Amino acid sequence: MAPSFDRLRVRLIQIREKPAVIREEQASFRARTSLTPEQFVITDALSEPLSPALLDDVDALMIGGAGAFSVTKTYGWTQSLIDVCRACADREVPLFGSCWGHQFIARAFGGEVIHDPERSEMGTVEVELTALGTTDALLGTLPERFETQAGHQDRVSVLPPGASELAANATAPNQAFRLDGTGIYGTQFHSELDAETERQRLVAYRAHYPEMADDEVFRATVESVRPSPHADDLLRRWLLLYAVENGAAELAAELA
Repeated sequence: MAPSFDRLRVRLIQIREKPAVIREEQASFRARTSLTPEQFVITDALSEPLSPALLDDVDALMIGGAGAFSVTKTYGWTQSLIDVCRACADREVPLFGSCWGHQFIARAFGGEVIHDPERSEMGTVEVELTALGTTDALLGTLPERFETQAGHQDRVSVLPPGASELAANATAPNQAFRLDGTGIYGTQFHSELDAETERQRLVAYRAHYPEMADDEVFRATVESVRPSPHADDLLRRWLLLYAVENGAAELAAELA
C-alpha cells in the first residue's frame, strides 16, 4: 500500500561532478517536491553501484540533470542505470526524469536521443501541451501553455515504444512524455528549477554552451529568466498522483 505524503521515501540519482551543483540540485528537488531532507535518499551514479536493489526501500525514483555527460554516449554505469529504469516499470515504481534524466529514460526504454545544439534552449521557455497532454492526469493539471526553465543541447528525437508526447514547443518536440499506463514521466525542461536556481545553473554551466561565451548574450539570457509558477509544482503533483495513498483525491481537492 502506498504511504502518506509525510512517510514517502524518494531516491534521487545524481550524475554530477561539481559539489556546488550537487548541493543545489538536491535542494531544488526537495523544494519542488515539498519533501524533507530525511525523505530523500541520494545516490551518486558516478561513485556508487547501481542496481534494481536501489528500489527496495523507496516509493519513487527521480533522475536529475548531468551538465558534463551526454545520454548520446555510453559510460561504465549506463547499462546499470538502464536496468534500474526498467526495474521501475517491472515493479510499478514511479519514475521521473528531468532534462538529462528525461533523455536517459527515453533511451532506457528504446527511444532515441540526439545532440542538436541548433535546437538548444537556455533560460525560461514556453511549452504547450499536446492534445494528449491536456487529458493527462499530471500534465493536464497545468495550463495549456506555461513557462518553465531549460538548459540543454541534447534532445529526445524519437520516443520509446508505448510513450506519448505530452508537451512540445516551436524549438523541439517531446518536451514531456509518459510511458502509457505508468507513473513514468520525463520532462526536457528542468522541473526541479525555479527562476533563481535557473540563474545559478546558467552561471555554473556557462562553459558547456558555446553561445554563452559572448558576454552580452549570456547577460541577456540571465536577465530574461522569468518565474515559472505552474511548472514549479509539477514534481509534488506527480508524487501525489503516483506515490501517495489517496493522493489523486487530495490533488483533485486542491485544484477544485
